[in-house]
Amino acid sequence: MTDAVALLADWHEAPRLRVLNDRPLGAGNYVLCWLQQALRATDNPVIDAAVLLGNALGLPVLVYHGLREDYPYASDRLHRFVLGVSRDLERDCTARGLACVQFVDRAAKRERGLVYRLAADAAAVVLEDQPAFVAQWQAERFAARTDAAALAVNAASTVPPLALEQGVRTTSAFRRRHQKVRADWYGWTDEQPDRPAYAGKLPYKPDRLADLTDARLDALVAECAIDHALPPSAMFPATRAEVALRLERLRTEVLPAYADARREARRPEGASTLSPYLHFGVVSPREIVAVVEEAGVDAATRDKFLDELLTWREWFHYKARSLPVPERYDRVPDWARRELAEHAGDPRPEVETLRALVLGETADETWNACQKQYLLDGWMHNNLRMYWSKRLIAMTPSPEAGWATACYLNDRLSLDGRDPSTYGNLAWAFGDAQPGYRRGPIYGLVPSRTDTTLRKVNGDRWFADAAARAGIDLDVPEEPPVDPYLTGALPM
Repeated sequence: MTDAVALLADWHEAPRLRVLNDRPLGAGNYVLCWLQQALRATDNPVIDAAVLLGNALGLPVLVYHGLREDYPYASDRLHRFVLGVSRDLERDCTARGLACVQFVDRAAKRERGLVYRLAADAAAVVLEDQPAFVAQWQAERFAARTDAAALAVNAASTVPPLALEQGVRTTSAFRRRHQKVRADWYGWTDEQPDRPAYAGKLPYKPDRLADLTDARLDALVAECAIDHALPPSAMFPATRAEVALRLERLRTEVLPAYADARREARRPEGASTLSPYLHFGVVSPREIVAVVEEAGVDAATRDKFLDELLTWREWFHYKARSLPVPERYDRVPDWARRELAEHAGDPRPEVETLRALVLGETADETWNACQKQYLLDGWMHNNLRMYWSKRLIAMTPSPEAGWATACYLNDRLSLDGRDPSTYGNLAWAFGDAQPGYRRGPIYGLVPSRTDTTLRKVNGDRWFADAAARAGIDLDVPEEPPVDPYLTGALPM
């Protein structure tokens, strides 16, 4: 595999590379670029690495994206979003001179071991370096089983985690190191292929999503054996065109009002609403940085927004790489788990059923208003998330149940769930921060949170209206499902 690394040694993005196995470069028909979550054709280092490797080998690049039915919490909401942005991925790859093929798993079309069969004809496979959920697990398992050279590339962070000092332990230390180098990584180049788009033989008949209308895409989702009760989110159209609109809105509406509005869920200009597009890689963080840098806002506003995007988000991605399973409860610091365990037997008069929590039908109107955003929109305002996640500790039978419930709601309902950032935020709520000054019931020294400030900035009427939104009737188990990573039940 050192031959592939050597061919890319002069690439300015080389610190994004990580070797996944020791297989040598083969004599294939193409370089396979396997995308799972970085679903964009612009500023995509995974594609760029594949193009440069293909150019060095005199081979075209084949971009592949597949979607199975059996990933955890598969639903119309997630499927429709993923396939919508994959449709644009194919169109944009074609415009870039690259072949892009897709596969949608369903009863009418099964393909066992497809990525291995595609890899059999590849000189090498370039895939994403993702530290959480299915992409992480599948990449590692694939690399161990394939005969092809496999190289992972980070596409989620502005600064590649491997370009930073390893073993940083605190947010403040990470911020200092990140701030010193982040501007060095703001620019990007979309590498251009030397060879015509691959048009040769394939081991299957691809699904050409670029040819599908919205109605046909909806029909394709309806064919899949997934949760059809959870509908797509009308708030988040799954297109690159929508990303362009939101970036323009960020420049003209959000940033000018950010200092005053960012804590207010009732003000639309208080949030960029880009997190689902970031999670699925439809937009890169560098594209967002470029808009912020050119927006002409004052330095304090610019720095505060970039601190959320670059420090906190990239800190959670950096930290996830040192965790075998970023969504496991044992990521919460020992002191916090000890405090919560010591108070696990405290009276819990506010415990709710999982069904009441999922549907936002608890005794806490403020919490219900927060949950209805997840349930109906597939997204929640950041200031609400902090209250929502901390309250779950008191609204569930035990700290472990609270964590499992938080992950279940986040992963099943939210378009930006299943992400190092959202798992990092949940860990913060459970004590991955400084201890409080006073020990309280249920929480111990883990700081709790009231809705006093939320109510003050948003108003009682806003919360009443938000909590009263008509819900969705979903099937809900009695307890949160066991994390599939812990049971070894993930498919491949």
